[in-house]
Amino acid sequence: MSATIVTTDKHLERDQQVQRFQLGITGMSCFACARKVQSTLNKVPGVRASVNFGTRTATVEAGEDVDAAALCEVIQQAGYQAEVQPDDGQGAGDPDAEHARHLLIRLAVAAVLFVPLADLSVMFAVVPSTRFTGWEWVLTALALPVVTWAAWPFHRVALRNARHHGASMETLISVGITAATIWSLYTVFGSHQLADRKGIWQALLGSDAIYFEVAAGVTVFVLAGRYFEARAKSKAGSALRALAALSAKEVAVLQPDGSELVVPADELQEQDRFVVRPGQTIAADGLVLDGSAAVDMSTMTGEAKPTRVRPGGQVIGGTVVLDGRLIVEAAAVGADTRFAGMVRLVEQAQAQKADAQRLADRIASVFVPCVFVIAALTAAGWLLAGGSPDRAFSAAIAVLVIACPCALGLATPTAMMVASGRGAQLGIFLKGYQSLEATRSVDTVVFDKTGTLTSGQLKVSAVVAAPGWDADEVLAIAATVEAASEHSVALAIAAATTQHDTVTEFRAIPGRGVGGTVSGRSVRVGKPSWIGSSSSDAALRAARRNAESLGETAVFVEIDGAPCGVIAVADAVKDSAADAVAALRERGLRTMLLTGDNPASAAAVADRVGIDEVIANILPEGKVDVIEQLRDRGHVVAMVGDGINDGPALASADLGMAMGRGTDVAIGAADIILVRDNLDVVPLALGLAAATMRTVKLNLAWAFGYNIAAIPIAAAGVLNPVVAGAAMALSSFFVVSNSLQLRNFGAATSQTTTSTTEPGVTE
Repeated sequence: MSATIVTTDKHLERDQQVQRFQLGITGMSCFACARKVQSTLNKVPGVRASVNFGTRTATVEAGEDVDAAALCEVIQQAGYQAEVQPDDGQGAGDPDAEHARHLLIRLAVAAVLFVPLADLSVMFAVVPSTRFTGWEWVLTALALPVVTWAAWPFHRVALRNARHHGASMETLISVGITAATIWSLYTVFGSHQLADRKGIWQALLGSDAIYFEVAAGVTVFVLAGRYFEARAKSKAGSALRALAALSAKEVAVLQPDGSELVVPADELQEQDRFVVRPGQTIAADGLVLDGSAAVDMSTMTGEAKPTRVRPGGQVIGGTVVLDGRLIVEAAAVGADTRFAGMVRLVEQAQAQKADAQRLADRIASVFVPCVFVIAALTAAGWLLAGGSPDRAFSAAIAVLVIACPCALGLATPTAMMVASGRGAQLGIFLKGYQSLEATRSVDTVVFDKTGTLTSGQLKVSAVVAAPGWDADEVLAIAATVEAASEHSVALAIAAATTQHDTVTEFRAIPGRGVGGTVSGRSVRVGKPSWIGSSSSDAALRAARRNAESLGETAVFVEIDGAPCGVIAVADAVKDSAADAVAALRERGLRTMLLTGDNPASAAAVADRVGIDEVIANILPEGKVDVIEQLRDRGHVVAMVGDGINDGPALASADLGMAMGRGTDVAIGAADIILVRDNLDVVPLALGLAAATMRTVKLNLAWAFGYNIAAIPIAAAGVLNPVVAGAAMALSSFFVVSNSLQLRNFGAATSQTTTSTTEPGVTE
């Protein structure tokens, strides 16, 4: 998840010499931390900064008199760490992946120590005769590294929350771990001696319980959850890293004398003229001054067919020139380009999800203060009732101990792990639970067209031959000529048949088509405006009209000066698309199609798969606008896409689903990945997401319910150690058992799918 917050600073004057650099920030655990760091930096005179939580970096513009090291000190005073990153940008890396590695180390150490600690604790409690000299030191030695070093991430956040008068899930975890540890140390090393001869009765009736294993267990379970969450965040951040990799790194600026100067792309200025050659990425939005070329616009529109641009036409930064040479005048550079705007859309959408409090945090923000109040009232009550300070302290600590969220540590991780395993069997990959919390009840599913409902690859859909010609012969001759071209339409025609001859005198006419000689006959294959205008055949004219009405590309074939056929090329609709849309509509869900393609093509695909609402010719920011409008009207929106241009929409939707063969940007921005690239699993994915959240909520309700019910018993001073421990175990058992029910999700559907996809298997 990431967020870039743009601000201005009145102290940074326009005519002041400005230095730009990046600071790597560590210690930020949420979007609020990013806001705090940014606010801290922008309070420094002469500094303008934006903080990106996803990359854990602060981009700073400052006057020459501002020292970067001094800014690092300012950040450290705010409770975080910072260091200046090298100019080559290699210092950023993947902060979430690094965080996940650190958590894994803590988790591994904690788990190794927890297993013997739990075994020994149970044995010493139930069979006191097994206690040996120094047994309490053994338990303490096993527990302290877990509850201090391994649990330090929770303690650190809890301390920061306390400084800001707030509370979160980390506060509850830290308080529970600390209280259980203090209780155990007091019990083991206190002035009174533990009974060692009453055996099970002492365990049942006594009050000298040791909760080292509870504190360590909470640490292990919650660390596991945080580890999986960090991995999910790393995958989410890959959307921004993938987008950044697509932008131009260098640009050839045209000098007044006609020479070219290659400079870093971020140094390009408005009204600069630059040259773009085949295979190069256009560095900025601009106006074509000279040249003609086919441009791959898929990063912005998602469509496979390239767009031909000529002098006077506009180009968009981040798109790729396929053929020809262009001279472009820059109209928008850097952060003002449409491509940069698409990056910001992904950042902002992911920031909204990151900023949304987790369900557990919302509960903890109320629960934690209540627990503190109850503990204080318990101690005061015992003292007012004439109880000893020792008794009052014990009762107050008991309240904090019983509030220790043992089952709470299992509530979300177990549900997510089981759901992830079941999803993998169904071809569904759940990236993380935080985004699923916003998925209350999806009522609208928005589809991209190219690569989602369609295969994303052009194929020949029809061949119509003029009287006296055979369709197969026309296709074979056209394919022979097109095989020498790299154009996407040419590749589709060449792949439609294996009957290729030899072409000589091949020539490509940009923007029109190709020509050549096949078996002594002159052949031209190309646009109707180039060839078809001379055709008087009614069948060919009808074939052209039919293809264009369906949004397909009509390619004319001319042999020896006479039009002899029309080849229709289209993006084939996936076989699973219609069934998936029908299944969604049966559930009462609204379906929409958003595409950058033309209205005719969009309408044809929508009619074929059964989608009623279509919006065509729409750019990435337009898709985001439509989704936000739907959400503003109270709809809960799921977006299904695959392309670079779908990244912002996938991130802004309540639930983003990316096709498994989609781009890294789409996969990085989505919450769910459809591994098998099969649309039949879209309804299953929605159901699995909803079932997972229902399970998480039920687990949290049970875990908090247990704590709430047990707190009055602890406050009354009649805390029964073994019964309380058994109740904790039962609560954890319920949470795990409830989560395991997700293993059966979609069993009937998956069996049906298996039987239909493997017809050769018999019982």
